[in-house]
Amino acid sequence: MPAAWRALALIIVGGLSATALAKDKQPTAIVIGGGMAGLTSAYELQQKGWQVTVLEAKPSIGGRSGLAASEWVGSAKLQPSLYRYLDQFKLKAVPAPEYVRNPGYLVNGRYFSEADLLKEAPSTVEGVKRFDKSLDDLAASIDDPMKPLANHTLQTLDSISVARWLEKLNLSPTAKALVDQRIRSRYDEPSRLSLLYLAQQARVYRGLPDTEMRAARLPGGSQGLAQAMAKQIKTIKTNARVSAIVQEQEGVTVKVGGTGYKADYVVLAVPLPALGKISMTPSLSALQLRALKDINYGWRDQMLLQFKKPVWGKSRLSGEVYSDQGLGMLWVEPALKGGANLLINLSGDNARLMQAFGDRQMVDQVLIRFDKHFPGAREQFKGFELRRYGKDALAGGAYLAYGPGEISLYWRMWEQPLGRVVFAGEHTDALYPGTLEGALRSGQRAAGQVIDLKAGKAVGPVEAVAEAKLEAAPKASTKEEKKGFFSRLFN
Repeated sequence: MPAAWRALALIIVGGLSATALAKDKQPTAIVIGGGMAGLTSAYELQQKGWQVTVLEAKPSIGGRSGLAASEWVGSAKLQPSLYRYLDQFKLKAVPAPEYVRNPGYLVNGRYFSEADLLKEAPSTVEGVKRFDKSLDDLAASIDDPMKPLANHTLQTLDSISVARWLEKLNLSPTAKALVDQRIRSRYDEPSRLSLLYLAQQARVYRGLPDTEMRAARLPGGSQGLAQAMAKQIKTIKTNARVSAIVQEQEGVTVKVGGTGYKADYVVLAVPLPALGKISMTPSLSALQLRALKDINYGWRDQMLLQFKKPVWGKSRLSGEVYSDQGLGMLWVEPALKGGANLLINLSGDNARLMQAFGDRQMVDQVLIRFDKHFPGAREQFKGFELRRYGKDALAGGAYLAYGPGEISLYWRMWEQPLGRVVFAGEHTDALYPGTLEGALRSGQRAAGQVIDLKAGKAVGPVEAVAEAKLEAAPKASTKEEKKGFFSRLFN
């Protein structure tokens, strides 16, 4: 064979070999964030044959997993992703007792079921029921919870705070205090919350009885699920705080201190406050950068108070209990070494007001209030554990809770990849933000998007968010709206 032909043959064979090698090369991904969303993405990609490295800034994985040793979870109908993983990892949820499936109330230090409260304070129950009915009417006005901006009326709701709407309901002082506590415990302070967001979330759960919300207890809490998932992931690096992400034509470099990690794709599964501390090349869009500063996060501090004995006596402080005294949502936790534990969630402005307090000072403030209704609590107190999400620079609060005007600007923004970077986290799930289910779903979506990107498929939300929304005003509805709905809402 002539030399020229031999050279050409070698070039062709070499080219085919390089192509084949590139095709057979194991795809790689870096997952930034070792919370439930990041762990889910890593687990799903690894199951598909990817080489995955998880980088977590903190000393341990689990993200915003709470202090609860036996966390309340919803039913399999409400949280199908959660139960899928529980089955996979052979974790069992324990059915909840019937008496905790409905919320309870702590009024002037006395525990009431809804039936008990109806006997002693019917006007309070009437007010709570009127709130529930009014919220259900709002939820019913949303045809599709994935499209909360479908018409002009709904767009207008986004500019109104929940607090302003509650004023129009004229609830009694006790009913108002209990309703405020429920809203701030699940989302944030009513004055900081978009009415459209509250309505959209009510639409997601509409038709499901409240008993579905606390159908079981998860032994070990969400941290137990995080540990089970982490055992399946080959490479997890803690104390690895990412400072920069640089995208290039053939891959991505993630910088941790002086070390650079390279991969084909990145899943960025951190809360928005943490995302704002990472340098990105190319940069986030102008709208995304604005979102990092704007999007509201609910404020929550969670404390586990340990007592020598249950100072609350026979009061059933289990399930979700809402107090009229600013104590927040509370429930009894199993005590593993004797005594009795009480878990208290301080949320909204109640928690923000205590930002200046040190940990022990904050616990003392809560004990003072608790001792007022349950004398002897301070004497029986023996210790505490604390999670202060609001003061955590990387968490910046508890969970996403859209403020007035924010859905109109930022709805489903984080479902759109930025080149080779895909976003995950509870804040990126349109239906179940702020929940374990939302974090798991977002991790599954992100893993699927990475796989689609590698396959050359177009990836993004059904309704892309346009940069023009920075200056856009609400558009007129193209559908016929329910006449008088808005005027009925505000009398």
